[in-house]
Amino acid sequence: MSNVNTVAGGIPAANEQTLQRAISRAKWRILPFLILMYMLAYLDRVNIGFAKQSYQAITGVTEAAFAFGAGVFFLTYALFELPSNLMLHRVGARKWLSRIMVTWGIISALMMFAYNDTTFTLIRVVLGAAEAGLFPGAILLLTMWFPSEARGKILAIFYFGSPLALIFGGPISGLFLDMDGLFGLHGWQLMFLVEGGVTVLVGIWAYFYLTNTPAEAKWMPEDERHALSAKLAAEQAETVKTGEVKFGRAIRNPRLFYFAAIYLLIQVTGLGVAFYLPTQVAAVLGVKVGLLVGLVSAIPWSCALIAGFFYPDWAVRTGRRHICFLFSLAAIAIGLVASAHASPALAIVSLCFVTMGIMTAQPIFWTFPTQYLGGAAAAGGFAVINSLGALGGFIAPNIRAGAVQWSGVEAYGIYAIASAAILAFILVLFIKRVAGPAVEQAISPNAVRT
Repeated sequence: MSNVNTVAGGIPAANEQTLQRAISRAKWRILPFLILMYMLAYLDRVNIGFAKQSYQAITGVTEAAFAFGAGVFFLTYALFELPSNLMLHRVGARKWLSRIMVTWGIISALMMFAYNDTTFTLIRVVLGAAEAGLFPGAILLLTMWFPSEARGKILAIFYFGSPLALIFGGPISGLFLDMDGLFGLHGWQLMFLVEGGVTVLVGIWAYFYLTNTPAEAKWMPEDERHALSAKLAAEQAETVKTGEVKFGRAIRNPRLFYFAAIYLLIQVTGLGVAFYLPTQVAAVLGVKVGLLVGLVSAIPWSCALIAGFFYPDWAVRTGRRHICFLFSLAAIAIGLVASAHASPALAIVSLCFVTMGIMTAQPIFWTFPTQYLGGAAAAGGFAVINSLGALGGFIAPNIRAGAVQWSGVEAYGIYAIASAAILAFILVLFIKRVAGPAVEQAISPNAVRT
């Protein structure tokens, strides 16, 4: 009888300790850099919201053109996302993620020359194509580095990039807007130039910093590198043997598009709030968008960051992800409606509940399709869900602008965004019945994971 101590799953204790050291080392090496990349990507999507007021005043870009241009980014983003991810798989994450960042950084900086409806729309179209693939590419890279046991928390932390972008990016963007006239440039021009330039520099850095797989990681001790590579290879072999790995079957199953519909509605609310939160805060405070609005806008996203750190993990560990998901969506809808009618202080509080709902709904959502899809079906299915979800960025500004134009009442634009959260709530309410036994198992209180 062997005297080698083992841990759960029959893995020798010494190997398990080496594996945990490898995961920890990889987490501190890779995750902060990917969060930085995602922060810049998210800021690039929504910084137009900070520039909106002064940009339109100077260029004369119409409200309809602004809404269309802000949203059309997500059409080309969605269109090119799957091909971009396939190219990443072919050439490697290090080269392709670097290419994505350098390209979109340059195009983002060119926004400083967008002086009319046509140039504004054209640059946003090209920008969406350039940035396509960053988010699913980063997710794919994380799956190449972290085994399933660690992946849930890793992905939840990766999502911090969006609120961090708005916590720090809001005041920084507002500061640039207040520096109007520096070097003979308008504040919004400075914002696009500097933020685009930083993205280019980080993209160049990514080429030298990132590593495609543990096997290539010279910065990791050999025993850790082998332990992590072996663990990931074993998981891949198990997925091929027991999981649903055929993308062709998954794409023909209506369940995939049921998930995609929920994610699309979440993105409508999330990006609708991100685009217009600075303008809404400025209206609540009765001031123009600048540093003060940037600082106040950071308050709701700071609350979202705190909620995102605790709430999704608690929801999964306790087996209450279904009801917690519903609470998150309800917080978005109720908070948005309340913010349209409350006093300034209560409006900010309401927006805090909105952003907390957005931040917690997204990681909880991804626990549902990951329970249903695996292998190649997961890779392709997740790309489809994310691509269709990206259309929310096109829908959000246009339904908001359309509702305001139709009614002549600003609050109706907020109601339009809130309605997406209500529809998502209804879909999630019936998700057990529609999505089948795999998801029913995922949301059962017995399906608790550590």
